[in-house]
Amino acid sequence: MAKQATRTYVATIRNHRQVCEDLNSLGFAASRLWNVARWTADRIWHETGHIPGHAELSAYLKNHERYADLNAQSSQRVIQELAEAFRGWYAKRQNGNENANPPGYRKRGDEHPRSTVTFKEDGFKHDAKHNRVRLSKGRNLKEHWSDFLLCEYEPDPDATVENVQQVRAVWNDARDEWELHLICGVELEDVDSPGDRTAGIDLGISNIAAVSYGDEAVLYPGGALKENEYYFAKERAKCDDSRSNEARRLDRKWSNRRTHFLHTLSKTIIEECARRGVGTIAVGDLSGIRDDENGETKDWGSKGNQSLHRWAFDRFITILEYKGEERGITVETVDERNTSKTCACCGRKDGGQRVERGLYVCEECDTVANADVNGAENIRCKLEDAKVPPSPTGDSSADRSTGWMAQPAVHLFDRESGRFTPREQVVDCKP
Repeated sequence: MAKQATRTYVATIRNHRQVCEDLNSLGFAASRLWNVARWTADRIWHETGHIPGHAELSAYLKNHERYADLNAQSSQRVIQELAEAFRGWYAKRQNGNENANPPGYRKRGDEHPRSTVTFKEDGFKHDAKHNRVRLSKGRNLKEHWSDFLLCEYEPDPDATVENVQQVRAVWNDARDEWELHLICGVELEDVDSPGDRTAGIDLGISNIAAVSYGDEAVLYPGGALKENEYYFAKERAKCDDSRSNEARRLDRKWSNRRTHFLHTLSKTIIEECARRGVGTIAVGDLSGIRDDENGETKDWGSKGNQSLHRWAFDRFITILEYKGEERGITVETVDERNTSKTCACCGRKDGGQRVERGLYVCEECDTVANADVNGAENIRCKLEDAKVPPSPTGDSSADRSTGWMAQPAVHLFDRESGRFTPREQVVDCKP
């Protein structure tokens, strides 16, 4: 029996110059409505002692002037996002996280940032034949009753855009432009899980993914991504105008290559898991990687900040989830706190045991492991609640490495074939 699911496809806007100003107006309007709703929630909170939910906030604000800046369903979604943010904050406080802060106002100094705008069934019309989507404005932003935005889009190369259920206009800071996220309904046939084993994935920058299966491991370096990034940055620097057609062409080409890399990597991992009888994949939750313990943006240095800003781990997890669903494999995110500091063999926790960027040596049990594989195995164990025993030995001075953790297989991205292929020799294991 087929089951219903959704897929989100990211699309660039071909006529960006024509629609950018109107999209900016909608994005700024969404931020203003968020701030009005945030102020209203704060007032209700202090007067009644409870935090209002989505329905209560909508009832308060449906006649507010800012509510009519967007399509009614788009305004409802902004208020819903605020209510969800409050619920998430409150849940963290209930779990004992005293550093968690409630959602704040959307402001950068005296200016509003561009917020994501969601268009539901009454807010858009999709023309699949010509790759166009018509987006509704709010009453306050219309010059006349039939005023709307007509966006011409270019989807992911392997995306089939049909049965569109929602459209999101999302501001991409890295590319300094708007993009469309098209949420499509699809039908999936029920498939049996390939097995009951569990795999763990540690995501990184040098090694995009380290996968632990409990008895073997595979590294997927991101060298091909870095080389492409360097090439396109150099070519883009030759453009006199960063918004020129040539600059945008290079941006689209680089985005397509990165998308192909992420799709190929996720497909490869899912196929390898299916072959090994893995039914569940545990991935480290990196949602707070850019923030410190107080919720503020963490400074990783100029190069580190740039790498994290371009690190599309959330997009990769999304792709991995829906590709896994098609093969009967479940993808779950787990808290990766201390997974890089803890020995996967004996459980000793010590940040100093990561003696080099790619090497982990446990002073307690003498385990030697690739640092990313050790993290991936800890993530796997968190879901499976199991430990990998060190190799038995009667000599305490002997190398008690588990072997597969110290020397994982490495699969490199081959540009000619567009696939990942094994590399035979031992590699430099940087994270």
